Amino acid sequence: MMDPEMLHDPITGYGALREQGPVIRGRSIDGSPVWFVTRFNEVRQVLRDPRFLNNPLTPSLNRAAEDAPLAWTLREMGLPEHLHGYLLESILTNDAPEHTRLRRLVSRAFTARKITDLRPRVEEITDELLTRLPEYADDGVADLIQHFAYPLPITVICELIGIPEEYRRQWHQWGSEPVSLQPDETGSAFAELIENIHELIRERRRALTDDLLSDLIRAHDDDGSRLSNVEMVTMVLTIVSGGLETTAHLIGNGTLALLTHPDQLRLLKDDPALMPRALHELMRWCGPGLMAHLRYASEDIDLAGTVIRKGDTIQPILASANYDPRHYTDPERLDLTRHPAGHAENHVGFGHGAHYCLGAALARQMGEVAFSKLFAHYPDVSLGVERQHLKRTPLPGFWRLTSLPLRLS
Repeated sequence: MMDPEMLHDPITGYGALREQGPVIRGRSIDGSPVWFVTRFNEVRQVLRDPRFLNNPLTPSLNRAAEDAPLAWTLREMGLPEHLHGYLLESILTNDAPEHTRLRRLVSRAFTARKITDLRPRVEEITDELLTRLPEYADDGVADLIQHFAYPLPITVICELIGIPEEYRRQWHQWGSEPVSLQPDETGSAFAELIENIHELIRERRRALTDDLLSDLIRAHDDDGSRLSNVEMVTMVLTIVSGGLETTAHLIGNGTLALLTHPDQLRLLKDDPALMPRALHELMRWCGPGLMAHLRYASEDIDLAGTVIRKGDTIQPILASANYDPRHYTDPERLDLTRHPAGHAENHVGFGHGAHYCLGAALARQMGEVAFSKLFAHYPDVSLGVERQHLKRTPLPGFWRLTSLPLRLS
């Protein structure tokens, strides 16, 4: 996974692995052995099979906490050891029945109605950011990533969670630092963010309001069980880290894809109703998440003719699955009409199975609003540099532009 060529061009790299076979032996980010699962059907099989566990610390796997790949990542990020539990024990890493309990409690506070009701505010925030974009332009060129793609989701997330105005500037800063890849910045940003969320929970317990944080406090199971303070902090962190990065770079990658495929952009401009289908195709073709969370075999399992031994680590590769010619006709082609309206999701950009992305509906909504309004505000927008000069951050598991300079008119 850390091979320079794989980091530089993961779509081609993992695509080559896919054509070698559906299950390939390799090495994970920390150098430990892993099984790469590369093809569409096999990736979906792993993601929906409860025998492939999310939690490496499940007692039956006999793994030490410090040996978990995620623990290695947290150390590399500079996160203090005493804060690791906030990310090692989240809804993303738990399995049933604990995952089921957490998801059921959180889903009651993360309803489709709440997301729908948020849309007018998402549109207002989008308009405000796009109107201000020329303020950041140098000779008519502005960076979409810094001044739109990141500010939009972190602002919407602050609205959803219920972050007071006096904290917003700090949250915008925290929203950029956890992805700065600088351990001294990342570790301190998470530590400050965790403490601030604890403080907000204490404030909300004194006076509940109409926001997600209050809903998390109110939420309880049929047996009366509730989220603990640590679980609430972890859930907010999960929403921030997952929703911010994915949405920001879906907007960045998708904008680049549309600008470099003018025929597809023209389709979208001529038929705005195509947007929901287009969003799914952009998530398939240039979604920022290259792979799902690691899975761990709870027993010996035959996967596409390869025996995965109990305790083995499995890495489902979403990017190679989304380009699998066994499932898609001409997968290399960007086709905004590919996904039939009203049909089930035909890609794994948001995952699959029990761990399907909890915030997928919000991410789709923000993406749809962002693309629609960007090209409405700036119908003649174009790349501000030659495409070959664009740079991506070499980050395993993620496909993100460092910047996206756009000429606004």
